Amino acid sequence: MTSTQRKIYKVTLTAMLSAIAFALMFIEFPVPVMPSFIKFDISDLPPLFASFALGPVYGVIAELIKNILHIIVKGTTSAGVGELSNFLLGAVFCLVAGFIYKSDKNKKRAVIGCIAGALAMGIICLPINYFIVYPAYVKFYMMPLEATIGMYQAILGPVATIPTKNALFNCLLIFNAPFTFIKGLVDALICILIYKPLSVVIKKKM
Repeated sequence: MTSTQRKIYKVTLTAMLSAIAFALMFIEFPVPVMPSFIKFDISDLPPLFASFALGPVYGVIAELIKNILHIIVKGTTSAGVGELSNFLLGAVFCLVAGFIYKSDKNKKRAVIGCIAGALAMGIICLPINYFIVYPAYVKFYMMPLEATIGMYQAILGPVATIPTKNALFNCLLIFNAPFTFIKGLVDALICILIYKPLSVVIKKKM
């Protein structure tokens, strides 16, 4: 395969993985320990696969295409803020995991990369949600921030009370960061399980 053919193949495969990721965005589930507006999905799985198989940049591209398709087909109720957040978190996940795996392509590096990527995604979700997502939701959904914080407190119930000083950040730290980290680990686990057999097929064609 020539270099041009290889590039075309990579672009085509990235487009296919982006389409799969877009489809997976529609398969989402509520999480009992999170507010009702937060759902769980595995749409970061195909971009992570692209990051491992083709390189971290292709994983980021797949995340971008996935969210652009979501806006075009389904539309957005947050002026694109939700999709921007999804892209930024997924891009961080794919970049970190992909770069670590790229340095030495073996299962151990894949596991280390996935854990590091999920951790980075969990950390970066704090400033993204605090400074971008939740202020935008307050504006577009006209929901007082106190009501959102109340939804988090209702999950804790009488067990504990969210500290009122900088309550939003405390909610994100207690709920969103661990949730995002675990979500990344689930994507990573599935990717590691299916990557080896699928990568053999991909590498034969490159």
